[in-house]
Formats: sequence, C-alpha cells, structure tokens
Amino acid sequence: MVKIRLQREGAKKAPFYHIVVADSRSPRDGKIIEQIGTYNPMVEPSEIKLDKEKVAEWIKNGAKPTDTVKKLIEKAN
Repeated sequence: MVKIRLQREGAKKAPFYHIVVADSRSPRDGKIIEQIGTYNPMVEPSEIKLDKEKVAEWIKNGAKPTDTVKKLIEKAN
C-alpha cells in the first residue's frame, strides 16, 4: 500500500519534514517514491509547502495520507 507521510530531516530538537509518497512497508526515513512537499514546524507560523496537483493525483491513484499529513493538507488549503 502506498502512503503519503512525513520523512524527518534536521538536527536533534530542530525537526524539518519532507512530505513524501512511500510504500507503507519501507522505514520512515527509507526509500521513497516521490517528494511532494515540505513542513517546517520550527518557524512561527509553521511553514507548509505542498504541490497540490501531485497530492491530488496521488490520492486519486489510491495513496492514503496519514492522519498528520491529512491535517497538513487541510491547513495548506
């Protein structure tokens, strides 16, 4: 199953996330299919950059966003 989820980057106590499309069996920071956005919770207000066309295309093709990513997509719109 393909999921849209967060991939953690950044230093300890300074997270930065890539929003990626990945197989649900691969590890969190493992192999990805495509990167479709970024999320930076360290700035105020938190910064969300998404390629909305790619998100819509992947969801149409059957990719399921995680709960956190679902909230971020709603926040970005």
